[in-house]
Amino acid sequence: MVKVLSYEDGIAAVYGGAILGGGLLEEGLKLVKEIFTIGAPHLIDITELDNEDLVASVAMVGAPSATNQYISNEQLCWSYRNMNTYTDNQVKGIITNENGAITTINGWLQSILLNVPVVDAPCNGRAHPTGIMGSLNLHEQQDYQSVQFYAGGKNDFAIQGFVEGNLQNTAKTVRHASILAGGLVGVTRNPVTIGYLKEHGAPHAISSAIELGYCFLNGQTNEEKMENVIRQLNGVHIVSGKVTDYSLTKKNGFDVGKLTVEDVHLTFWNEYMTLSKAGNIQSKFPDLIMTFDVDKMIPLPSASIKEGMRIAVIQVDQSNLTLSTTMKNKALLQEIDEVIGTIL
Repeated sequence: MVKVLSYEDGIAAVYGGAILGGGLLEEGLKLVKEIFTIGAPHLIDITELDNEDLVASVAMVGAPSATNQYISNEQLCWSYRNMNTYTDNQVKGIITNENGAITTINGWLQSILLNVPVVDAPCNGRAHPTGIMGSLNLHEQQDYQSVQFYAGGKNDFAIQGFVEGNLQNTAKTVRHASILAGGLVGVTRNPVTIGYLKEHGAPHAISSAIELGYCFLNGQTNEEKMENVIRQLNGVHIVSGKVTDYSLTKKNGFDVGKLTVEDVHLTFWNEYMTLSKAGNIQSKFPDLIMTFDVDKMIPLPSASIKEGMRIAVIQVDQSNLTLSTTMKNKALLQEIDEVIGTIL
């Protein structure tokens, strides 16, 4: 099925994506207006393409709290055009790397400007901190060589380039490029076949985010909005209250920190990683832990929280999420313990 997306779908995608992955809600809504001023993107079901067809992932790489981040439409298109040239024009569609306030609509501008469809099968159905977590376990494919084109920044921060090699090293290279660019680069990377994507990606996760966004927006009161989200995701309301002991530091291009609400303690590494009570971890990534501004009732990512702010915390077990095979990769998840262990 091919769907021509509407402006309302875009708004819902931003809200649903923000719940599933955080990110800057205002920036996502601003981008939706820009997208639908230009035209309407096309979302296609993964079954519309042949198993041998190639798709490439588009992503934004950087730290959510970076203040000098910038990327233009031309930079986004530059990375895709160069990838398509690299593959002898074999790329048949775009996939995003994850769900988030901005990442759910990754590729929608390129879809319009370059006349290429967005495939409803992102690399992951929730947000994740590292590039390799959104790389479909390609690093475990023997002799696999990652290919990534990146661009971002403006004026003295402007940078663009190409990197090929070991997936871990190329991901780190692009992460470092995002720092040099002022905090953000747009990337087109790692073409895969539809057959591989069906096995390792998250089919229908974009349409699920849009549906979740509509559920949230259809709530008439703050309480109803929260109830709709919890019902849709089969989640749990953990606690509501004032934020204390909030800390955030930037480490290697990531936001790392922690906060407390009543007797609940959260840690984050861009996304929320752990939820603890009385020193015992009760929920851990890739479970979804998300916070909401109680007064405005909007999804609130870790980087936007302030000391003393009133927030609500929800938790959704990973079994209720649409996830990539990377979210079951113990080696990738082990890195979380190393990072979070420095702030607990």
